[in-house]
Amino acid sequence: MRYIRMKEGLTEVSVIGAGCMRIADMDLKEADAFVRGALDLGINFFDEADIYGRGRSEEVLGHVLAEDPSLREKMFIQSKCGIHDGVYDFSREHILKSVDGILERLHTDHIDSLLLHRPDILMEGEEVRDAFDILEKSGKVRSFGVSNQSPCQMDLLQSVIHQKLTCDQVQLSCAHTLMIDALLNVDMQNEAGIVRDGGVIPYVQKNQMALQAWSPLQAGFFEGVFLNKEEYRELNETLQKIGEKYDVDADTIAYAWILRVPGKTQVITGTTKMERLASAAEASDIHLTRTEWYDIYKTGGHKLP
Repeated sequence: MRYIRMKEGLTEVSVIGAGCMRIADMDLKEADAFVRGALDLGINFFDEADIYGRGRSEEVLGHVLAEDPSLREKMFIQSKCGIHDGVYDFSREHILKSVDGILERLHTDHIDSLLLHRPDILMEGEEVRDAFDILEKSGKVRSFGVSNQSPCQMDLLQSVIHQKLTCDQVQLSCAHTLMIDALLNVDMQNEAGIVRDGGVIPYVQKNQMALQAWSPLQAGFFEGVFLNKEEYRELNETLQKIGEKYDVDADTIAYAWILRVPGKTQVITGTTKMERLASAAEASDIHLTRTEWYDIYKTGGHKLP
């Protein structure tokens, strides 16, 4: 397993993260096996959010930690806040209240990383700054980042807060490549050349931030996974062929394709199945060639200009 450091002084984190959105329905035994299984694979990064299962996902993980507190020191736990009751809310009051709830549900006195979940257009930077300062000073949060934000939004926030943003969590897969399409089709009068994200990839590379990819096997927001889908037959054939070369499954290559993006790149898995998590872990040791990477990109339905 490869690891990166999101902030000086913090534990190094695995490039593969165990997404916890779907653990809400697990019982204690299942959740304990999930956590220990991930740690055995070298995955120490657990990604949560206060809206996952309306807090239930954090509660389930918290039950595991309550039963065996020694697990906490082996884990890097990240959670997100800012969404409630159909609105996005980066107010000082909501951020502070959210973190207290997160810590209570997780049965821990701190989280290693807090992300602001989706942009709040009504954000007042001074309120976020005050909340972050209080959380850092109290030791409740050790680092801060964002999710689904553009470079200009991150620049605005960074200009106000005292902490360096450590990451941006965005949707990326070899079938959902909008942010990559725009980088390849610069100044082109075509659909692929439309810049929808503001250039997140070069921004995080320049600022030494982690790029955390969510839904790494999804074709889009609602389209479902692309693996074994007839409409993505050519892509699946390419993933399978390259997988045979490395003696791994096709999904491992799909994860490796994301990790090939230079910089502090991470994959946030969404699976609760240990065999799938093991496939993801294998991707950390695979460094695709340029030809392989571009072949996957092209057979995913994308053209080079």
